[in-house]
Amino acid sequence: MKFNLQLFIAFFGSLFGFIVLSYLVQAEHLVVFDRFVIDLVQGLEAEGLTAAMKFFTYIGSLKFIVILTIPIFLFLFYLLRHRLEILVFLSVVYMTPILNRLLKLYFHRARPDFHRLIEIGGYSFPSGHAMNAFSFYSILAFLLWRHVATRTGRIIVIMFSGLMIFAIGISRVYLGVHYPSDIIGGFLASGLWVAAVIWFFQRYKERLDIPKRGH
Repeated sequence: MKFNLQLFIAFFGSLFGFIVLSYLVQAEHLVVFDRFVIDLVQGLEAEGLTAAMKFFTYIGSLKFIVILTIPIFLFLFYLLRHRLEILVFLSVVYMTPILNRLLKLYFHRARPDFHRLIEIGGYSFPSGHAMNAFSFYSILAFLLWRHVATRTGRIIVIMFSGLMIFAIGISRVYLGVHYPSDIIGGFLASGLWVAAVIWFFQRYKERLDIPKRGH
């Protein structure tokens, strides 16, 4: 099996980052950082921007992402006939909320109550929207990357995915329902999960290719 340095860095970097961040959150060492970023982001409050942030927070919700998986499933199954990729996509998307729930129950961090523009219950760390957005758009970018031949097309895929992940994450801070460290924690937790799934996927694909090369 080929050694994939990028996945190695992504997996262990995310793992190390999440461990360090979770310690800092529990030890309350990020209070000043979180409040500074919240004040900076919410200082931009405007009617049009609030509407945009509510839109991004909606498309980062589990309900909307589940709806989006339907046309993607049909596209992969009927047009590309990549059934293994369907399994990879669904395992990432549908396991992420479960992982988020378990992590929130473990850390049980209360949500910020400085200036909320929407009301929501539940715990705060790590952000479910951040985890859902990162998992969904990063695994989608990975699968599309494999079928986009041009460099320009691949750049567009990466830029679009990155923009969506960032916009959904920052919307939660803007709307006052998450600390910035919740968002970063969500990105790191999903980065860990996505890297692990891609590694197993690539390893399985390599094993399937061995008999073919033998012939």
